[in-house]
Amino acid sequence: MATWTCPFCQQKATLQRENRSFSWHQFSAAKWEGKPAGDCQLYTEVIRCPNDDCGHFVLDAHLQKTHFDREAGSRRVDQVLCSWNLVPESRAVTLPDYVPQAIKEDYGEACLIETKSPKASATLSRRALQGMIRDFWGVKVKSNRLVDEIDAIEDKVDPSVWKAIDAVRKLGNIGAHMEADINVIVDVDPEEARHLIELIELLIEEWYVTRENRQQRIQKVIAAAQAKAQQKQPQQNNP
Repeated sequence: MATWTCPFCQQKATLQRENRSFSWHQFSAAKWEGKPAGDCQLYTEVIRCPNDDCGHFVLDAHLQKTHFDREAGSRRVDQVLCSWNLVPESRAVTLPDYVPQAIKEDYGEACLIETKSPKASATLSRRALQGMIRDFWGVKVKSNRLVDEIDAIEDKVDPSVWKAIDAVRKLGNIGAHMEADINVIVDVDPEEARHLIELIELLIEEWYVTRENRQQRIQKVIAAAQAKAQQKQPQQNNP
């Protein structure tokens, strides 16, 4: 069984039957958003986080185009026409306080409208990416183009992280618009918008979280060394 991650507490868990409930509502529709639909079903799912300290529930709904497979004797899904995140409204990860507020806001809004408007979501993700490059690496090129700012950090970031950045920026219509102004609306599909969001999450983990953890470990070592040094200092005798 696949591992599930709670969007509230970020804990990973293997879901058991008692933590998950789902149902199908089957119907036939002539059209969906102006296109032929045919046999459809609304699939709904509720998951309760197994973590007792959390206990939140997640509610999703998916409109699926289906057909009946006579050989298998069951209904098969051909295409997911639309998905809704009902609780919570988005799959945004809770970001630490040390991530700049502007980046957190752009990321949060990108997640919120990811399925409703992938184009607008991608624009916010691109703006968050630019904000991270400028804040974390101190990069700001004269051209003000995101593509140039990405190129400016190629020799600064971990090679494996660079491969992820380079792969996403060359993906579909995202790459075609990287040279445009950061606020230009990019015509992307939902999957491309999701890849951009996942890139933001990856870079926050690799840059901000890693730096914060490193600083905390350094401070812990320094504090321990200072405490040990104080213990070794000879005690002065009272006159």
